[in-house]
Amino acid sequence: MKTNRTPFVIRFFAATGCKGWLAIGFFSLLTFVLVPAAHLMLPADHALHVSDYAVTLIGKVMCYAIVAVAMDLIWGFAGILSLGHGLFFALGGYAFGMYLMRSIGLDGVYKSHLTDFMVFLDWKEYPWYWTGTEHFLYAVFLVLVIPASLAFVFGYFAFRSRIKGVYFAIISQALTFAFMLLFFRNATGFGGNNGFTDFKRILGYSITAPEMRVTLFALSAFMLMFTLILGRYLMQSKFGRILTAIRDAEMRVMFLGYNPLWYKLFIWTVSAMLCAIAGALYVPQVGIINPSEMSTANSIEIAIWTAVGGRGTLVGPVIGAFLVNLSKSWFTVAFPEYWLFFLGLLFVVVTLLLPQGMVGLWQKLRHRSMR
Repeated sequence: MKTNRTPFVIRFFAATGCKGWLAIGFFSLLTFVLVPAAHLMLPADHALHVSDYAVTLIGKVMCYAIVAVAMDLIWGFAGILSLGHGLFFALGGYAFGMYLMRSIGLDGVYKSHLTDFMVFLDWKEYPWYWTGTEHFLYAVFLVLVIPASLAFVFGYFAFRSRIKGVYFAIISQALTFAFMLLFFRNATGFGGNNGFTDFKRILGYSITAPEMRVTLFALSAFMLMFTLILGRYLMQSKFGRILTAIRDAEMRVMFLGYNPLWYKLFIWTVSAMLCAIAGALYVPQVGIINPSEMSTANSIEIAIWTAVGGRGTLVGPVIGAFLVNLSKSWFTVAFPEYWLFFLGLLFVVVTLLLPQGMVGLWQKLRHRSMR
């Protein structure tokens, strides 16, 4: 039997074509060099200066784009529509937020080693599940392990029971809603309705310093590129071909001797971990995490980003995340009362007229111009 002996690293980089690497090179130049230089080196009154607001906004949207690509991996390529990805995003944010809260130290309002909300609620010590969260590496470990473990357990029982389609979407939404209600309670030890906020530092460096802001921005950009490259590699491999076959004809794949459970479970768990990492990068940039991140509307928005950009394309969800969220930033300022109507209309139009999203529209126009 002939096997592929090409080294993993070579196959990994070969998964992205020449045009893709040119796009990644340009994106790297923009996010790692030009934007940081314009933010740190140019005075605020300079025409090319990138403001604090712009760096934070784009960094936040890149975190959303990572989540959108993670959604595309399971919905676009595996046919699994999840309305609960906001849960994994929020769990990653909370896991890293615990470290950020511990890093406040005595600089809180009550000048206590406990967090302010614990002092206010008359707690005497940290709960057992806060143990070790003052260490950065342990917090990173929690960011990866907690959402992945939950996704694995939930996915195992759901996929083993062959739950799919709208039923899977509903139970994933129910899981997220249940966690949101749990985190709203003060007794759970996660800040209740207010969540975590008033962060001071990361690894001893001020979280509001321009250098830290640019560092978080660059990390978000790097993670977005890594997610795209990883997704492209997976989908162009044998694993990706089997996964899309499961999406299109699961029964036929089973007759060929493959067990769809493990393919679905692997991509589902990877997708959850990517969402969690995005949440961990999102929290220090935005400065707050609370249970509203687990709301039903947030998880639905993730699906909208993917649909608007074009599911099953990888780059489409990135476009959708930027288009919708930048529009949201403008609409909520200019026409705050009409934003939700615009978002609903956008989703309806895309569903009815642009089933392949913006990427599909571009491909159609390109094919027509080449005739």
